[in-house]
Amino acid sequence: MARQQRRSGGYQALLVGLLSLNFGIVFFDRNALNFLMPFVQPDLRLSNTQIGMLASALSLTWALAAFGIGKLSDTLGNRKRLLILATLAFSLCSVLSGIASSFAFLLGARLLMGAAEGGIMPISHAMIASEVAPERRGLAQGIAQNLGSSLLGSFVAPVLLVWFAAAFGWRSAFYLAAIPGLISALLIWWLIDEPAPPPRPGLAHESGGYGAIQALKNRNILICVILGVLLVSYLVICWAFMPIYLTQVRGYAPDTMGWLMGTLGVSAAVASFVIAGLSDRIGRRPVMIVMPFVAVILPLAALYYSGPAWVMAVLFFIGWSMNGIFPMFMATVPTESVDPHHAATALGLTMGVAEVLGGVFSPSLAGMAADATDLSAPLWIMLGLTVLSGLVAMGLKETAPSQVGKRAEEG
Repeated sequence: MARQQRRSGGYQALLVGLLSLNFGIVFFDRNALNFLMPFVQPDLRLSNTQIGMLASALSLTWALAAFGIGKLSDTLGNRKRLLILATLAFSLCSVLSGIASSFAFLLGARLLMGAAEGGIMPISHAMIASEVAPERRGLAQGIAQNLGSSLLGSFVAPVLLVWFAAAFGWRSAFYLAAIPGLISALLIWWLIDEPAPPPRPGLAHESGGYGAIQALKNRNILICVILGVLLVSYLVICWAFMPIYLTQVRGYAPDTMGWLMGTLGVSAAVASFVIAGLSDRIGRRPVMIVMPFVAVILPLAALYYSGPAWVMAVLFFIGWSMNGIFPMFMATVPTESVDPHHAATALGLTMGVAEVLGGVFSPSLAGMAADATDLSAPLWIMLGLTVLSGLVAMGLKETAPSQVGKRAEEG
C-alpha cells in the first residue's frame, strides 16, 4: 500500500490550531463548575462528597464516550461529523448546568456533558495522526490537547467566569460558557475536511477485530492506561478541591483564587510546546519519568507556602508543568505503539479507563476523605499520585521516531 499523501503544512497547522481551540472550549465548559463552586456550593447546599460526585459523574460518561465514540469513528470513518455533533451537544449541556436548581439536576447535566465531551479528544488525535507528519506528531498532539485546554479551560475560565459570576451570578456564567462551542462547531464545519482513512490493515489484522484486550496486551498501552488513571486522578482532584481549599482554608479572596488557578492554565500552555517538543528531541520516556516528580511542588506549595501570592503562583506554574506529558500517555505513545487503523480505539481506551478509574472514583474518594478529616486530604492524595506515576513511567518503551531511528542506526 502506498504511503498516505499528507496535506500542506499550512493545512496541518490550521487543523491542529482549530482542534486545540475546540478542546480548549471543552475544558472551558468542563472546568466551569469547579471554578464556580465557591458560588454554587452555598446556593445549592452541597457537601464535599457531593462536589466529588459531580466531578465523578462527568468523568464516568466522558470515559464511556471516549472509548465508544473513538471506536465508532474508527468503524464509520466520518470523524468530522461526529466531532461537530459532539461540540454542539456539550455546549447545550452548559446551559443545563446554569438552570440547575438542585444537586440531582446538576448531576444529570454533568452526566450529559461528559457523554458529549468524551469522544472529542480521541477523534481529534486520530485526525492529527492521519494528517500530520510523524516527526512533528508529539508537538502537534501536545498543542491540540494542552494549548487550548490550558489557555481557555485553565486560565481564561477561572479569571473570566469568577468575575462574571461575581457580577451577574453563577447561572449567567454557565450561559456564557455555552457560546464558544457553537462558534467552534461552525468553524470546524467550514474549514476542516474529512481526513482520508488510514491504509487498510492486512488480513491478519482484519480477522477477529481489535478491541480493549488486544490493546492492553501492548506493554506501552498498559502503562499509559495506568499513568492515565493516576494522573487524571491528580488533575480532577486539583480542579474539584483546590479552589475551595484556597478560599476556605488558605483564606484567599475569590478573585485571587481565580488568578492562582489561572496560573495553571498558563503553565500547561507553555508545557504543551516545551515538554511535548522536548520529547520529540530526547524521547518520550525520560520526559515522562521526570515530570511527575516535578508535580509534587503544587500540593506542597498549597499546603505549606505562606508568602506573597505571586510566589505561590510561580510554584503553581512549575508544579503544573507536568501537564505537558498528558498528550504523550493519552495520545502520542499509544499512537506510536499500534497500527494506525486502530488509533482512535487505542486512544479511546487510554482516555476512557483513565477517566473511569481516575476521574470517576478519585474525586468522590477525595471528597469523602475531606469530609472525614479536612480539606487538606485531597492535596495529600495528589502528592502520592505523582510519586507513583514517576515510578510507573520507568517501564515504558521508547517510541519517539528520533530515538527509535537513532537506535536502529546504532544497531
